[in-house]
Amino acid sequence: MKKNSKNTGVIYDLTPFTLLDFPDKTACILWFAGCNMRCGYCYNPLIVEGKGKITFDDVLHFLEKRKNLLDGVVFSGGECTLHEGSIWLAKTIKDLGISVKIDTNGSRPLTLKKFIDQDLVDYLALDFKSMPKNFSTITRSHLFHLFEESLDLLINSDIPFEVRTTLHSELISEDELEEMVRFLISKGFTGNYFLQHFIDETPTLELLPKSTKRKYSKEYSSAGLTVIWRN
Repeated sequence: MKKNSKNTGVIYDLTPFTLLDFPDKTACILWFAGCNMRCGYCYNPLIVEGKGKITFDDVLHFLEKRKNLLDGVVFSGGECTLHEGSIWLAKTIKDLGISVKIDTNGSRPLTLKKFIDQDLVDYLALDFKSMPKNFSTITRSHLFHLFEESLDLLINSDIPFEVRTTLHSELISEDELEEMVRFLISKGFTGNYFLQHFIDETPTLELLPKSTKRKYSKEYSSAGLTVIWRN
């Protein structure tokens, strides 16, 4: 067995079953440890700051027992593309006849290109944190240009994907949301843009001001781009 199959320190946890996270598929979720962003509203602080406890062998053993029950595997986190072994794992999962979805912040376009070029991803969810002026404040990083590269890569690929944004009322204004929609349209993005209000009741990376579930005054959908509220 290849050494990557025993990779430790990578997967923090495994959710055995979900009907919500991979469109039209029964799936499990692999929660990859670590992230190169530190979004204050992150719902997964233990995963972002923690270490992996589950080996690739553990994952493959789980899937071998359930491959007739699961259609897909979601690579989430944290940020799954930080781990080069994730490419090997995706190939092995695809060889089992199981589809792969990637949840990503878009900060590793070269790694995403490897997934795409090797036909290792069937669906992708790309997190759009904010426009450049607020990006470093929200993510504690300077990686917007890499997110933009990933967006361009996906727009020019055949991979079905969605874009999604978490809205904290004290971090993203209605004007900025409108700017984000215009940015996606200017890039030529067509598809679903999912918006979700930040929910205060969940432990997060930072203690943030209370977020108001604001009612937005405009209809942001346009020809080719559909805005969908998840809560």
